[in-house]
Amino acid sequence: MSILVPLIVTLPLLGAAVALIFGRMRRVQIITSIVTLTVVFVIAAVLLFAVDGGTPIAVSVGGWPIPFGIVLYVDRLAALLVAVSALVLLAVLLFSVGQGAADGDGETPVSIFFPSYLILGAGIFNAFIAGDLFNLYVGFEILLVASFVLITLGSTESRIRSGVVYIVVSLVSSILFLAAIAMIYGALGTVNMAQIAERMGELPESTQLVLHLMLVIAFGIKAAVFPVSFWLPDSYPTAPAPVTAVFAGLLTKVGVYALIRTETQLFNSSNINTLLLIVALATMVVGILGAVAQAELKRILSFTLVSHIGYMVFGLAIATPAAIGATVYYTVHHIIVQTTLFLAVGLIERKAGSTSILRVRGLMKAAPLIAVLYFIPAINLGGLPPFSGFIGKFALFGAAAEVGTPLMMVLIVGGIVTSLLTLYALMRAWNLAFWREEEDSVETDMRISYLGNAPAADAASEQRVIPRIMTAATTGMVAVTVALTVFAGPLYDVCMRIGDALLTPISLEQLEVTDD
Repeated sequence: MSILVPLIVTLPLLGAAVALIFGRMRRVQIITSIVTLTVVFVIAAVLLFAVDGGTPIAVSVGGWPIPFGIVLYVDRLAALLVAVSALVLLAVLLFSVGQGAADGDGETPVSIFFPSYLILGAGIFNAFIAGDLFNLYVGFEILLVASFVLITLGSTESRIRSGVVYIVVSLVSSILFLAAIAMIYGALGTVNMAQIAERMGELPESTQLVLHLMLVIAFGIKAAVFPVSFWLPDSYPTAPAPVTAVFAGLLTKVGVYALIRTETQLFNSSNINTLLLIVALATMVVGILGAVAQAELKRILSFTLVSHIGYMVFGLAIATPAAIGATVYYTVHHIIVQTTLFLAVGLIERKAGSTSILRVRGLMKAAPLIAVLYFIPAINLGGLPPFSGFIGKFALFGAAAEVGTPLMMVLIVGGIVTSLLTLYALMRAWNLAFWREEEDSVETDMRISYLGNAPAADAASEQRVIPRIMTAATTGMVAVTVALTVFAGPLYDVCMRIGDALLTPISLEQLEVTDD
């Protein structure tokens, strides 16, 4: 099995090289990209089955002994997130193929988009299977370079401005991360995560706290945790629909993944859980209040994205095996559901020529299928039973109730309020965009008149044809969101095993390390 691990990263990089070489041959690029992501998904599924029944797999690249070489580490968490990420990347790729074919590749030029997209995938996969902090940093930088190219596609003023904000904030996070790596290496003589976990207890508590906070802030910026989430709502909505979808689903989750590793395996003896609980509550409440005040669908979803990161931080702060397992389950749920919602909004934009709920109306008659494709993931994200959003939140609340402190009770109330306001914001948008009659105006509709000054409220573009492959890709993702509920039992069991394993310190002696 160890021979499969490096392929998770090398295949997307090789695919990007092939796509770049055949920059003028669209069909070759499409086939290369689809085959590459499909193979990575299959490899991740095989590895998940293997590590779920046995021990994690560690591969020392280049034959260098640990800790001098690069170690690729695959456990249940890494394999699960690689599989989910590959599935999401594949679905969004199919959506983008349809958009490019319909628009003549005006927004997603073939020669740039496909190589950048595969490199983005390589960076995400590398981050998930990194066995040392520096390789994790490399994964962050790979996806940062690719994401800057993708977020500025089309070179419009708004996209260049958003791209500059995104790159500056990301570089600040990267500098802080790199400084923390240097300090950890200076203090412990290693950047290997297993060795860091073994040696961290040797440091004074004050030193541990400084290193801990540096990594939490660096990863918090990546994950868009309040108060360092200000950059996200203005950056993501300006990009093309498929780019926004994959960014919303995956990029912040790389930061969440790094936080999970940090809190459970590197600094489990350095307790900042009270601080994390306060940050989680602020992230949930501030994010959802921002969503309620928006009139543009992409901005609404961007703010809900921020607010629901708070649930994941909440689970980490509870710091029990059940809470960590629930956090992993909710992370998987959010990757898929948030991506699906952005794809549905992409269809709305093409059909109505706008994503502003002040302008879009009457879509129930014009596009009933799009209404369904938006409605199902919307109520799922809002946490209506029996969907996966409800299952994940209920598990988090249950884990918090077991701890039973007053602050935990406050977080449970905050989580419930956030869930209700999420449902309100998304259902308000669905009601206005699909059920409102054509003759209704903003001035006469008191439900939305107060949103007249909201950012991008009057944004509009031309109505465009919706290729079948775009609808099919979105429908497929909606089916996956339903599958999260239908197969919640087996998935939740895997996540519970992940929660138990993550709170057990990593030991190099327990790993089967193979030179590659």
